[in-house]
Amino acid sequence: MVTLLLDQRQLEIVLTRVERLLAAQRGDLRIDRGSIAKLQLTDEPATWLRGVRAPGIHVPRLLSLGTWRSAQGNDFVAIRHGRPGVVIDLDGDARFSRLILSTRHGHALAKALRLEAGEAEG
Repeated sequence: MVTLLLDQRQLEIVLTRVERLLAAQRGDLRIDRGSIAKLQLTDEPATWLRGVRAPGIHVPRLLSLGTWRSAQGNDFVAIRHGRPGVVIDLDGDARFSRLILSTRHGHALAKALRLEAGEAEG
């Protein structure tokens, strides 16, 4: 669904033109690496949805894309239902408290974040 790019400074969530339109986002999302607090792998990211969609799109059992607002904060969601993904908790990001994304590369992302964090400590 979305393309995830990770470097030493940031996680970039690259959206297609259609995804930007449906999610009501002007451009790709860039998240500072320092604001990533926790990453969890999940077989069904849709179970992590909380709050109400505003703005974005939700097609039951198919697609959820956009911002979900709740008392716990705003979540950016880009999932295709029934596909594996990741839930990334953020600390200190001005726009979102959590990212919920469908990706086949969740294990690789988790490993890259863990390895680079270990290198920074050593």
